[in-house]
Amino acid sequence: MSSITGLTRGGAEWTPAFVTDLDQGTCIGCGRCFKVCPRDVFDLVDREDLDLDDADYDDDYADEDDDGFSDDTSMVMSLKNLLDCIGCQACSRVCPKNCLSHEPAAVAA
Repeated sequence: MSSITGLTRGGAEWTPAFVTDLDQGTCIGCGRCFKVCPRDVFDLVDREDLDLDDADYDDDYADEDDDGFSDDTSMVMSLKNLLDCIGCQACSRVCPKNCLSHEPAAVAA
């Protein structure tokens, strides 16, 4: 089955890869994907409202910039409008923890 493709402004063929999953156990809630997404695909939610194993939470960013303020967050990203994803993959390019999975979508018959 063929994948959805498009053309760039220069005429080159491009295959979008759409968000399929977000690993909330790895997410540090930095909000970078939320800020860069042009389609409102993500939502920041309270980590305590989710059933996540805290052992999976990687606290590498506790105070990385040594500014005296803890960068630890009780927030985590979630997929809000998955079907609005346009496959640009900007979210993955800015994610410091590689939390997102993408796949091309098949052309509907």
